[in-house]
Amino acid sequence: MLSSSTSGRTSGRTLFTNTQKMRWIAYLEGGPKRVNHAAVNVGHKIYSFGGYCTGENCKDYASMDVHVLNTTTFRWTPHPVSDLPYFENDDILPYKRYGHTAIVYGDKVYIWGGRNDRASCSTLFCFDTVWHCWTAPKTTGSVPPARDGHTACKWKNYMIVFGGYEEETDAFGRSVYCLNLDTKHWTYINITGEEPSLRDFHTTVCIGDRMYLFGGRGTLPSSWYITPQERYCNQLWYLDLNNFVWRRVPVSGDIPPGRRSHSAFVYKEKMYIFGGYNSVQEQHFNDMYQFDPETSVWKKLNPPGKRPCERRRQACVTVGDRVFLFGGTSPEPSRSSHDQDVDDKLMDHSDMYVLDFNPSLKTLCMIAVRKYKLDESVLPHILKMDIMNMFTPNKITVNRPNNSAG
Repeated sequence: MLSSSTSGRTSGRTLFTNTQKMRWIAYLEGGPKRVNHAAVNVGHKIYSFGGYCTGENCKDYASMDVHVLNTTTFRWTPHPVSDLPYFENDDILPYKRYGHTAIVYGDKVYIWGGRNDRASCSTLFCFDTVWHCWTAPKTTGSVPPARDGHTACKWKNYMIVFGGYEEETDAFGRSVYCLNLDTKHWTYINITGEEPSLRDFHTTVCIGDRMYLFGGRGTLPSSWYITPQERYCNQLWYLDLNNFVWRRVPVSGDIPPGRRSHSAFVYKEKMYIFGGYNSVQEQHFNDMYQFDPETSVWKKLNPPGKRPCERRRQACVTVGDRVFLFGGTSPEPSRSSHDQDVDDKLMDHSDMYVLDFNPSLKTLCMIAVRKYKLDESVLPHILKMDIMNMFTPNKITVNRPNNSAG
């Protein structure tokens, strides 16, 4: 009887878990208003580096701003390191930029590439999340030419850099560089066989020993020397990181349209993409797709809850079972995303959305308390604090006088 009873209780718990669905659980305004920034998680905190905001002066060499999100309380904090004077510390401080990348190795964040409105950068910078300071480690080997709009993935003790818009050649790239994060030695990877097309503002993610590539902006070869015409490819590729051979993946299912400036993240060995922009179609997106490497099938997802509006150049960071999406830019609400010259009428975002792949009963109950306006006064203090954090906007000021265009 004991065995039978225990089995019944276990079965009930399993049934409940299997019926849980991902959903958007929170929407908060008032975070850092950033576009084309880079963000990573270290433990339960998310660090957001740089980016721009319309109206800021992106030509001055001010030090890069850093914002930190406590994903337990949903509270943003400006990091004081961004207040250091750049010109007195330009040997260790990265200047404010956009289109750069960030990866985590141990308790350190490595920033590479990106640009301001004057030039792009090829210096490696390191942010120590324990000592809260910047360094610029010396590197050796074949340092990649300066660029922005590239991607960087961590694989084992390496950072893999692909593509982007190269300052030196004034062209899109598809070169692959590998940085040993222990020795700080760069290696140019000589690719043999078929390769993806030239592109920037694509996404790459590592799943096992493969780096998956989707989207990005390129140009049609026949139009390069006349009037470049943008091209958006929706083919999926992966780079075998054991032998550095590219493979094109034959996919099926709900194949997403080509796009750039979208987000990609990994959850339980599956790749997800969100949002982005296609200038040929003159369309911004706020759709979400899942790719399963085991079956090579794309699936379009529609999680319930208040979801982000159409946007590009946002950040998406996974922490546990949750994804934190923040920032980016969109067409103004009064204009259609299909209008011509949509780039001239964009609005930047200071919002944050939280997608929970496995919402707990507590989370669902907190949502219900606010949705149905139930009496919160009878709740325990700690639960009231959790609800307040989940629904109270942040208050972050990012437009500092020394960075503002006035």
